[in-house]
Amino acid sequence: MSTKVPQSQEDQEIDLLQISKKINDFFQKINTSIFRGIQFFIKNKIVVLALVIIGFGLGMFLDKTQKNYEHQIIVAPNFESTDYLYAKVNLIDSKIKEGDTVFLKSTVGILHPKKFKSIEIEPIADIYKLIENKPENFELIKLMADNGDIKKTIDDNLTSKNYRYHKISVFTDSVVIDNEIMESLLNFFNKTEYFKKIQEANLINVKAKMVQNDTTISQINNVLKEFSTNVNGSQKSDKLVYYNENTQLNDVIKTKGDLVKEQGYHRLELIGYDKIIKDISTTLNIEKTGLFYGKKKLLLPLVFVFGYIFLSFFRAFYRKQKLIIENNN
Repeated sequence: MSTKVPQSQEDQEIDLLQISKKINDFFQKINTSIFRGIQFFIKNKIVVLALVIIGFGLGMFLDKTQKNYEHQIIVAPNFESTDYLYAKVNLIDSKIKEGDTVFLKSTVGILHPKKFKSIEIEPIADIYKLIENKPENFELIKLMADNGDIKKTIDDNLTSKNYRYHKISVFTDSVVIDNEIMESLLNFFNKTEYFKKIQEANLINVKAKMVQNDTTISQINNVLKEFSTNVNGSQKSDKLVYYNENTQLNDVIKTKGDLVKEQGYHRLELIGYDKIIKDISTTLNIEKTGLFYGKKKLLLPLVFVFGYIFLSFFRAFYRKQKLIIENNN
């Protein structure tokens, strides 16, 4: 038998009245808070208006003067000089953070080093170019991908430094009129005796290889010409001539095609080998934007007003607590 006593209708009405009263009290508190807020702004309207005007004016000034610009240069390190290039970029960035304008001006050759904010370098990921005609690179990437995430493998520091092209980004606080900064950086990067010797040796080797290839192609042309003459002579004699499939004629033609292709590759090499760090393209004065970039004229008035409100409430709270403590004492 149940021991619960049913709640009377009168008790239920009392509970509903209490709930209704609490809801009304809650909205009344909200209304009171809103009213006090309006009173606060009316009472301090001159101070608030002054803060808004000062914040807007200061924000306008900062928006016009505090600019950030990015300048990009895409480079191709030759003769396995990628690690050397990254080390030089990191050295310059550390000198910028230290404020070593003497080093930047005298050693790097930058005329206005105070414009510099930072410099960074990152690879331009091109996994297809990395494995093109390089089976060993393909096998290495495949092996690394089998042991982990392929995206992580592509972005891995060890892999990324083997990409052909890299992007150097320079950040300044003002517009760069000409290409002076980029030219100074390239001159600094290419100022290395060790890689200059490697460059000279590579140029000699490539040119010697091209001469040898031209000689071989000429010899193949003579062989093909002689063969063509013999074939034409045999046809004129109205005699049937049978050719063995193992004459290796197809191999000779294929060898010539490979050599012609190799010569084209070497010509492209010579174009890029004129510098240790070869500049591919340069882009100047890219204005950097962000969430609050160019919006300080709107942000600062809000910061000043909310700061004033916080200080006012903090001061009122402090006075109230001080009075309570004094009365208790």
